[in-house]
Amino acid sequence: MNLQNIGIPEQFKRIVLTPPRILAFSFIALITLGTLLLKLPIATEKEITWLTALFTSTSASTITGLVVVDTGSVYTLFGEIVILCLIQAGGVGIMTFAVLIVLMLSKRIGIRFMLLIQQALNQSSYGGILRLVKVLLIFAFVSEAIGALILMSMWVPEMGWKQGTYASIFHSISGFNSAGFSIWSDSLISHNTNPVILTVISTLFVLSGLGFTVILDLYYSRKFRELSLHSKLMIIGTVVINFVALIVIFTLEFTNVKTIGQMTLSDKLFNSYFQAVTPRSAGLNSVDVSSMEDASVFFTIILMFIGAGSTSTGGGIKLTTFIALLLSVATFLRGKSEAVILGRTISDSTIIRAFAITVILMGILFSTVFIMMITEDASFIEILFEAVSAISTCGLSMGITGELSSVGQFVIILLMYFGKLGPLTLLFILAKPSIRRKVRYPYGEIITG
Repeated sequence: MNLQNIGIPEQFKRIVLTPPRILAFSFIALITLGTLLLKLPIATEKEITWLTALFTSTSASTITGLVVVDTGSVYTLFGEIVILCLIQAGGVGIMTFAVLIVLMLSKRIGIRFMLLIQQALNQSSYGGILRLVKVLLIFAFVSEAIGALILMSMWVPEMGWKQGTYASIFHSISGFNSAGFSIWSDSLISHNTNPVILTVISTLFVLSGLGFTVILDLYYSRKFRELSLHSKLMIIGTVVINFVALIVIFTLEFTNVKTIGQMTLSDKLFNSYFQAVTPRSAGLNSVDVSSMEDASVFFTIILMFIGAGSTSTGGGIKLTTFIALLLSVATFLRGKSEAVILGRTISDSTIIRAFAITVILMGILFSTVFIMMITEDASFIEILFEAVSAISTCGLSMGITGELSSVGQFVIILLMYFGKLGPLTLLFILAKPSIRRKVRYPYGEIITG
């Protein structure tokens, strides 16, 4: 069909055909479908508002985990399965599922669709996207299956086959997709003395948080030196930031009787590690976040803002973006003209992109926190924590989510949606197509600092 013949404006055609915009509309469609399903009478034990259904659907689709009502007591088995499906679709990705369906139907994937997948997976080229998608799906389902089996060995003897199996599958999917949803109102606090449960779930979201391009690189590379620069930085950066976070949380919370203060040394270490890695966009918690020391809360906000890796189930500005920012600062302090790490020069476009991502995210945060400080009856640190958790699609909360006003809930919904799309996708959606110009202007100097 010729779009021009039916009188569709040129602006609308651009909206329809632009991959970032189609990706944005795809998530809107998923959230809308989830909202309609969760509003059905068979989805809830008691009637919920449309805003609550929208909030839950958005939180699940964007794999955030913030909830305004208790998942286990308000939603029926049907409702929880709807939430799981939204988590799986939002976590592993709408586009990857679309590719799987196309491959199963043996249809040819066109260039335009490949560009859309490229945008969804945050790839700079589409040459190896099909291979990435195949490995991604296999890795995701195998990891979730292994995680569920190990959790079953813990929970089936305790809860019985039916409940134990369901709890294992739910938390394995939630953990791998960094969704932050739990069928228990206290998340994993009631299981925080079981090192196997904490280890399995944290391993799931740490692995997925590396990013699927790193997993693919590890699969095909036999030696560390054969890995790409991105994979090396993600692995080294993840080990370093997780170790530093463990030491900080362990030290700050060591004597806090409301969190880990009364635990044995081994339980303190396991829970400190869990709380150190879960802000990297996982959202499940083994201690009461609102009872943590103020310094720990602020440190958690920083970790949430940094987030996980690119092409992962996590959010935030992403770890490699944070590393690029540190490299640019170090380059300036050393008086160098180029950022260099592990024998490779980081391009200026990468540094600029890192700063653009950070500035956009901070701009959205400043605006929304200001609005929520006017509309919500909560402290600044609670509002900031909630906003950062939402836009980083983390899901941790200091307990104010259920008490948010309608305006506050809608603001958090927008933050979760923006956080899932990512700052650059939002910029590409709003920006006009670039026009190459042959004219270059002379350099000028401005005074900074």
